[in-house]
Amino acid sequence: MTTAGGLRMGTTAGRWVLFTTVLGSGLALIDGTVVNVALESIGSEFDAQFTALQWTVNAYTLTLAALILLGGSLGDRFGRRRVFLVGVVWFALASLLCGLAPDVGTLIAARALQGVGGALLTPGSLALISASFHGPDRAAAVGAWSGLGGIAGAIGPFLGGWLVEWSWRAVFLINLPLAALIVVVALKHVPESRDPESAPGLDVSGTVLAVLALGALTYSLTGLGESGPTPVLVTGLVVGVLALAAFVVVERRSKHPLVPPTLFANRTFSAANAVTLLIYGALGVVFLLLVLQLQTVAGFTPLAAGTSLLPVTAVMLVFSARAGALAGRIGPRLPLTVGPLVSACGLLLMLRVGADATWLLHVLPAVLVFGAGLALTVAPLTATVLDAAPDRYAGSASGVNNAVARAAGLLSVAVVPGLAGISGADYTDPAAFDSGFRTAMTIGAGLLALASVTAFALVRRSAPAEPVERVRIEECAHCGVTGPQVHPTR
Repeated sequence: MTTAGGLRMGTTAGRWVLFTTVLGSGLALIDGTVVNVALESIGSEFDAQFTALQWTVNAYTLTLAALILLGGSLGDRFGRRRVFLVGVVWFALASLLCGLAPDVGTLIAARALQGVGGALLTPGSLALISASFHGPDRAAAVGAWSGLGGIAGAIGPFLGGWLVEWSWRAVFLINLPLAALIVVVALKHVPESRDPESAPGLDVSGTVLAVLALGALTYSLTGLGESGPTPVLVTGLVVGVLALAAFVVVERRSKHPLVPPTLFANRTFSAANAVTLLIYGALGVVFLLLVLQLQTVAGFTPLAAGTSLLPVTAVMLVFSARAGALAGRIGPRLPLTVGPLVSACGLLLMLRVGADATWLLHVLPAVLVFGAGLALTVAPLTATVLDAAPDRYAGSASGVNNAVARAAGLLSVAVVPGLAGISGADYTDPAAFDSGFRTAMTIGAGLLALASVTAFALVRRSAPAEPVERVRIEECAHCGVTGPQVHPTR
């Protein structure tokens, strides 16, 4: 077995570790994009209401967002490879349950279990690279992981569309052989590692409160959009707000908090996370509703709808590194101001995607502009978060930013469709869904415009005087669509 920290890029041992971590993170990354393509088929088979489709997405995001910080802590304490493999196996078994689900309720429950597995394997992927390589080899490995992960993200919508045309269940069942391969290779070729300086305890109370807060808020906000205020939904909303307030109090008093309160004492860190909340709120709505609009209203096949989003990932792969390098020279304020405005223009162009839409004339221009704005925004945003944090909190800062992004998507998927008037069986009615889609895209554009204003007003850090070793901006190539990268502590 190769010793952790001693691997070199270009060696057989190094390639095995890179292969395992890319494939592992690809499981969660691809699943976060392909399921949206399958929603129309899932709804049709189960004769489900739109609320059930929202929960098919949000059950996964809920547990992932609430537990991802704990997942990183567990890896540091009990062994990164061990926790990573537990996450992979858990994810695979939950995927099997998803693929065999006899009804939409079982599918939603299985998706929640999938999110638990994702929370264990996602932070472990990059943490294994950080622990296995050293110095320049570590930077090169992270860069390769980022680029290859971006390719996996680009393949996801195409793969999902192709599988859905065969059966939506295949979207989940394909995870089983991939997970088996990851387990075999990891056990044989990936070294184990721990953090001897990790916190002696786990923030169980903070984790429970995070799950309760996000769960109660998501449940009540989703229900309010479907049926309006009821005593149960109002109670859920109150419980969610109180649990969130209790979470803040517990984190301030905890000896080993999930979210170190000192991070938010930095105004730039707080501002960058506010921008993250707004941007990923808009992204959650776009990736939920656009593929449904293309299938329900424009008549695209699942494959055509899925591949329509490929230009977003392609633009980010090509230009994110350049945008990160630019922000490193001129500072993040200008890219974080202009980028969301460009993406907002892309959402306004999506208003042209209707019943007579074609990919070349209507969809492609919109997704190219939208992707260009994301390419200009995401790498500088991730780097700003990490540059604002002290070295010892680099991993925590990254985990918090990722959790904020996931929570933003979770809440926007719960709230915006209701505000836009999408409910019940509207996703099967082209006229009703088209009207709601247009309203939702306008709301998304408003969120992005507000993110631009927030960045302009509050993000004032200048470019760093020298490169930051722990995170190179130009390595953030694929940290954009489903959530920012989770960078481990050094």
